Order: sequence, then structure tokens, then C-alpha cells
Amino acid sequence: MTSGAARIGAEPRRGVRLTILLVVGLVFAIPIIAMIEFTFRAGLGGGYTLDHWTALLDPEQNRKYRQLFTAVGNSGVLAVVTVGIVLFILLPTMILVQLQFPRLRRTLEFICIIPITVPAIVLVVGLAPVYAVVVRIFGGSVWTLAFAYGITVLPYAYRAIQTNIAAVDMTTLSEAARSLGASWLNVLWRVLLPNLRRGILAASLISVAVVLGEYTIASLLNRSNLQTALVQVSRSDPYVAVIFTLLALGFVFVLLLLIGRIGSTRPGRKAS
Repeated sequence: MTSGAARIGAEPRRGVRLTILLVVGLVFAIPIIAMIEFTFRAGLGGGYTLDHWTALLDPEQNRKYRQLFTAVGNSGVLAVVTVGIVLFILLPTMILVQLQFPRLRRTLEFICIIPITVPAIVLVVGLAPVYAVVVRIFGGSVWTLAFAYGITVLPYAYRAIQTNIAAVDMTTLSEAARSLGASWLNVLWRVLLPNLRRGILAASLISVAVVLGEYTIASLLNRSNLQTALVQVSRSDPYVAVIFTLLALGFVFVLLLLIGRIGSTRPGRKAS
């Protein structure tokens, strides 16, 4: 009984871990490899070619893909503004609630989780009258779509930051810094944010991934982003649509590696 109880909390063997890692890796790798192979196909006649990739750098094809490149820029702007909403509105609110208003923690959590229970199309129906006012005030620029995206990413960003907050004794750290004469701004910048860096980076990555993959809201609000442009381009050139999808996946993967690298570095130490 003792050995059986001891085995319950034991880690799986190396072979089991490798098998699980291999299976999960294949689940992700097979579709990506198939997409890469598809981009090199020379049409229905068989064979492979680099023409689909080189066409993106051909000045003569610039007009054909101009809309797609513009949409990539739009998605980049939306990602930056959405991350800004998370960092400058959600993060300070969570820190304030954690330090000064702990009784409102459940209320804030409930408010932030609500968007995940609402389908995107229902959310757009509710936002349509709001965006009529937004257009009158800020114009019809694509960056205004970040207001809707800020609501969409709330559940994911909140959970990523809250997990980090729960692992840090923010009250003790802030009180200790204040007792040493630090201002609230110094407490936030030099004490709290470095300890919340991993959650902040995770929330930023999730926000970028959601913005790059969102289609429904942009389509129904008549805005052009990466996904809406890919749908339109895929009707005439599916190869280029798959290429840009791969590039977006690659960008998010590199961003994930960078964030993981930065998040694993201790404050005050340089990554080696």
C-alpha cells in the first residue's frame, strides 16, 4: 500500500514523457508540414515550384497583393493597441483591486470572464450601436476595432495575469517598499511589475494571437484585418493565403520563444 501510494505522485517515466511529446508534436507538425508542401505545388499538374513564394517579392505582383499587405499592417496596429489596452487599463485595475479593494476581486473576475461566454456574432450585434458612436468620434479607422478586441481578450489576459498575481505576495512587497520611502510609482515600476513580468508577457502574447486570428468581428464590422484579407485572397490564390498563414504562425511561435526566454530571466540579470 505504501509503495502504491508513493507511486501516485510520482512523475511519469522518461519513455512515457517522450511518447506524449512525440504524439503532441505530430498533431501539430503534420498539418503544418502539409501546408508547407501545399505552398510549393505547381498546380494540379504535379511537381513543385518556388513561384508562389517569389511572387510575394515580385514588384509586378504588388498591386495584386497590396490589400493583403495592408491588412497585415492593420493587424499589427490592432495588436499593438489591444496590448496597450491590456497593459494600461486591465493591469493597473487588477493591481489596484488586489492591493486596495480585495473584496472586488470576484466581481472583477466575473466581469472579465463574461466575454468568453458570449458568441462573437452576439457580441458584434451589441457593439454595432456603440461603433456608430465610435465612428462619429474617432472616425472609421481600423485601429478602433481594438476596442472590441480589448473586450475579446479580457478572459485570457485576466487569467494569465491573475495566475502570476496569485503567486506573488504583492501586499507585503508594496508595504515593504512603502516603509522604505518609495513612492507608489516606484513601487509599481521597480517592485510589482518585475515580479509580474511573466504574466504580463503571457497576456501580451495571448492578445497578439487572438488579434491575428480574429475574423468574425472584423468581417461583420466591415474592417480589414489579416483574416478577412486571407479569406478574400484565398478565392483567387489559395497558395498565397496559406503562405501568409504560415508566416503568421511562425511569427507567433518566435514571439512565444522570445517571451519564454525573457520570462525565464530573473529581474536584474541578463539572459545568457
